[in-house]
Amino acid sequence: MDAAGGRRGGCPGSPRRAGALLWGWALLGCAWCPRPPGAAAAPFPAGYALDDSVGLGREFDGIGAVSGGGATSRLLVNYPEPYRSQILDYLFMPNFGASLHILKVEIGGDGQSTDGTEPSHMHYENDENYFRGYEWWLMKEAKKRNPNIKLIGLPWAFPGWIGRGQNWPYNHLDVTVHYIVSWILGAKQYHNLDIDYIGVWNERSFSSKYIKLLRYTLDKRSLQRVRIIASDNLWEPISFFMMIDSELHQVVDIIGTIAWNLVASYYEDLPFGRNGLMTAQEPWSGYYAVEAPIWITAHTTQFTYPGWHYLQVDGHLEGGGSYVALTDGLGNLTIIVETMTYLHSQCIRPPLFPFIVSPQKATFYLKGSFHEVKTLKMWYTKLGFKSANSTLFHPLPPVKVLEGMFSLNLDVDEVYTLTTLMTGWKGTYPDPPQSKPFPSNYKDDFNIRNPPFSEAPNFADQTGVFEYFVNTSDPGDHIFTLRQVVVQRPITWASDADQAISIIGDFKWVNVTITCDVYIERPVSGGVFIAGRVNNGGIYVRRSKGLFFWVFADGTYRVTGDLSGEEVLMKGMSGVRARAWHTLTLNLRGSSASGSLNGYPLWENVTISETSHGWAAIGTRSFEFAQFDNFHVEAS
Repeated sequence: MDAAGGRRGGCPGSPRRAGALLWGWALLGCAWCPRPPGAAAAPFPAGYALDDSVGLGREFDGIGAVSGGGATSRLLVNYPEPYRSQILDYLFMPNFGASLHILKVEIGGDGQSTDGTEPSHMHYENDENYFRGYEWWLMKEAKKRNPNIKLIGLPWAFPGWIGRGQNWPYNHLDVTVHYIVSWILGAKQYHNLDIDYIGVWNERSFSSKYIKLLRYTLDKRSLQRVRIIASDNLWEPISFFMMIDSELHQVVDIIGTIAWNLVASYYEDLPFGRNGLMTAQEPWSGYYAVEAPIWITAHTTQFTYPGWHYLQVDGHLEGGGSYVALTDGLGNLTIIVETMTYLHSQCIRPPLFPFIVSPQKATFYLKGSFHEVKTLKMWYTKLGFKSANSTLFHPLPPVKVLEGMFSLNLDVDEVYTLTTLMTGWKGTYPDPPQSKPFPSNYKDDFNIRNPPFSEAPNFADQTGVFEYFVNTSDPGDHIFTLRQVVVQRPITWASDADQAISIIGDFKWVNVTITCDVYIERPVSGGVFIAGRVNNGGIYVRRSKGLFFWVFADGTYRVTGDLSGEEVLMKGMSGVRARAWHTLTLNLRGSSASGSLNGYPLWENVTISETSHGWAAIGTRSFEFAQFDNFHVEAS
């Protein structure tokens, strides 16, 4: 796959290279390129010719996937060893699993970007910290396994200060360029990571002036090697603007898309659960699942490398399906054939035109330098959607090539790789531990002096960013806390809530007791909450309902049935003030709720009518500093 921006599905490519990548997301069940029913390749006598004597097609840049867009690898970092390393091996180790050639990560922007927020390296204009989040760690782990893996960075959201009061990153181009280039330089200075590609703004508008200034600044900072992907959205209108603007055409290197997401390592009931190449969403148990997309990806990644070239072929099979052929130019040949049916090829976007695939016999003719090939090693996948009994990435006896010809009997929903390479391996580890629900009794006092990551385990920020904090002004029991640190609404990618919120636990929780020490930092207007049965997150976080117990710096409290605070179930005076620690306790039993402050009952007999189950959560009234400590949830 061409290195690319974007998020879901597609046939990636670049207008600056010849040929077309037909295979693309057929490998991931997303065969976007339309195939009219009955459309056939211009066949070589009753078959398909693979010939390098007529010249080669587009250069192959590799196949990759995205960590981000957003917080999709959130739970991965909490996995105990050896399971965390095993998951990483399945993703990145050459000739083992997916063997990815490219890793694309989100440049955290403090905003909601699908399933959570990722922290920025610059929360504020005078703030730089290149150790926040886990994407740095993930890139280094990928490089450990494959030093040749290519790295891409792309923003979804931006910190609010970049917009100078407006929800737009292109009003002050020099500011946005400085922010992005700082991330690239920080990757090298603090982590020895060379970023190969940089995107513009995921699935949002682009600015030609911004792209040109970005290129100029990269070159000025001796970052000529960093190539620009644009516009990280649809192929139009960027391709049109490149055709009429020669300068823009000169500075944009890649147009395209890439697989979202790398690993489904976020709470499953967030939007698009289990949408990764594999699933790893239970660090508390160690369980993970190596899904079919790992092995479908391996059909290409284990037998091709960036720098190879496609052969100039039409790529359509007469009975439906497609094929591509690639070569290293040194005599090696890899052919990938797929017969995925329409129902099993659709992605979220772009839309896929209907087509028909039927069992068929396909005959291939090897021409040019491949005519003397005698055998081809073969790997096979059969996806059993009805029976749930699939054969994944299985080696078959080599195919004999007689006088440059061989044939395959193809059924539907199959993938074949035929190759001159002797590499290829279906990596295995012992089965991971059994799946278990989130612990029903969970505590975190955040007492870690040098945490390996900036976020506390299992908390999944949905609006705002909650980070470990050393409270040096507190001589007592609250030196190490969890602090909400975003104090200005970010330049949003999704509909972030007006309140900061981080969820945790089991979406199936019904009866829970949640206790947490809270510290309001903003006088007069500040406020915090703890909550249970929270029923929404990700891009739907604004509509979250549940049972929310709020206390405010003006000495009042509220109980609401929603995050927005509009459905008030009870309110009154609490005596809470800013810059003092208080303990909140929320009890949810059946259809009734009660709350305590500092160990004393404050309210009771509130009826819960909106939600029957959901996560636990902590949060703030607005984008404001606030601290949390000694979190404890007990479910029954």
